[in-house]
Amino acid sequence: MLQELLHPLDVVETSGDLQSEIISITEDSRAVGPGTVFVAIQGTQRDGHEFVNQAFAQGAAAVVVEDGCFQNAAVDHALASASLIRVKNSRKTLGLMASQLYGNPSNNLKMIGVTGTNGKTTVTHLAKSLLAAQGHQVGLLGTVGYVVGNEHRVASHTTPASVQLQEMLGEMVRAGSDVSVIEVSSHALELDRVAGCEFDIVVFTNLTQDHLDFHQTMERYFQSKLHLFTDYVAGGQKSGPKRALVNADDPWASNILEQCVIPVWTFGIHSQADIQAEAVQLGMDGTQFIVKSPLGRMTISSHLVGEHNVSNLLAAIGIGLEMGMSPVSIERAVTSVANVPGRFERVQEGQNFTVIVDYAHTDDALQRLLEAAEAIKQARIITVFGCGGDRDSGKRSKMGQVAVKKSDLVIVTSDNPRTEDPQAILSDIERGIEALPPEERCAFHVISDRAEAIQTAIDLASSGDLVLIAGKGHEDYQILGTQKVHFDDREEARKAIRLRNRSN
Repeated sequence: MLQELLHPLDVVETSGDLQSEIISITEDSRAVGPGTVFVAIQGTQRDGHEFVNQAFAQGAAAVVVEDGCFQNAAVDHALASASLIRVKNSRKTLGLMASQLYGNPSNNLKMIGVTGTNGKTTVTHLAKSLLAAQGHQVGLLGTVGYVVGNEHRVASHTTPASVQLQEMLGEMVRAGSDVSVIEVSSHALELDRVAGCEFDIVVFTNLTQDHLDFHQTMERYFQSKLHLFTDYVAGGQKSGPKRALVNADDPWASNILEQCVIPVWTFGIHSQADIQAEAVQLGMDGTQFIVKSPLGRMTISSHLVGEHNVSNLLAAIGIGLEMGMSPVSIERAVTSVANVPGRFERVQEGQNFTVIVDYAHTDDALQRLLEAAEAIKQARIITVFGCGGDRDSGKRSKMGQVAVKKSDLVIVTSDNPRTEDPQAILSDIERGIEALPPEERCAFHVISDRAEAIQTAIDLASSGDLVLIAGKGHEDYQILGTQKVHFDDREEARKAIRLRNRSN
């Protein structure tokens, strides 16, 4: 019933029948029909308030508008036989009403949210594996895909849209899940996609430049992340213990610690932390280290490669400890976790050099990837990378500089150019590289076609070299203009290696 969906809302006024039965909620006017609540939201392209009359005409049971964005005079009263609800924030209302419609599913799940520029996918996959080993039924929502019950679904966003999120959380509850692990992006926090969720454990991995096309400044980017540690963990309906896990090695950690409203454990490698890595040993086949924690010491042996994954493992270990896992059970569970798709993923076709595909698409992530490669390399590092179009252009020159400083040879190529001119993106990267003195940078080539760039890198590799193909990781597409075409770095690398092997 509509009246019941209004309980958590900041309602300014209502008119019409509030007793009608509601079967769906949407912000897309094209999906409106009888029994639907249409929530009008100001979007980046169009304002949903322009479609109020259309929603009424299509039989909407109710229309929600935002105070100050909509005037009563705009309603065709011949159509407005349904309810009109005026609220202070229609974006937040969408999530809150969806949560009510699907039975407030986050109240019936242990909710674990992971945010940060880099590491979210690895931490969530590690946490899912650890908790599944403990016997939990774990749902997962993130960049690589959505796991709901026994079903694996393709991800539309890192964090699903509000209604889709609540619907899937409801499905998890019905499927018997007791834990949901979610990658919570800054866009999702800024746009209130997780409204209606109450989290029990929240994790901050790091904060480095990305998405400034959307957030404009690093401070605003940080403030979006901060919401997870304030708004979404406090003052809710859950009475159980809560915990934040914060990366002490990140410069923004102190800001989180000052403002977080629940108890915190820090984790770190180089800074003093509650969950501390010691005696770290890095190698091509994995990583070993000792963990000092509030609940005892652990000896960790993991298949994951690179120091950045030590940090990711610490975050997941903190989640495990907070969820009641013993140090011994964590040690055992970590050992069995294989690589996350597209994260330092090896491509092996019998070649005498190493090929790694990774999702690194910021200067910080690329630097971490290259540092991981440097720690295990036998010969040269050959790096293939590009930058996406219609996204934060400020990171392009920085990524170029990181690549040529840390590699022995770089091939600059296209990523997802989207509607931007690919050559303009490549020029932005080149300008950053050429701003460095020649003695501070390695040789580089520019090859716009990504498949050709990968083939060239493979052909140039010698015995013992390490070829890094960065930027797309698990993605199996490339966005050219407005078209999404099939393209998978792993497939292209395999084809390139096989072609080289045949040629030899």
